[in-house]
Amino acid sequence: MVILLKIEDLRKLSDEELAKKIKDTKEELFTKRMQQASGTLEKPVELRMLRRDVARMKTILKERELGGNK
Repeated sequence: MVILLKIEDLRKLSDEELAKKIKDTKEELFTKRMQQASGTLEKPVELRMLRRDVARMKTILKERELGGNK
């Protein structure tokens, strides 16, 4: 089950929590890709949603690294 992550909720997480969430989301994305390859993926839109969630989390980490205060 894919849950769309809100940017406000992600910003409240620590760097370590974000890194763990990125890892977990990438694992789920891998699983969904395997399902797509075998033809058992019911909702192909989940792939796009997971990729966007990973991108959001990486963006937040990069902003913090560069000293952004958003």
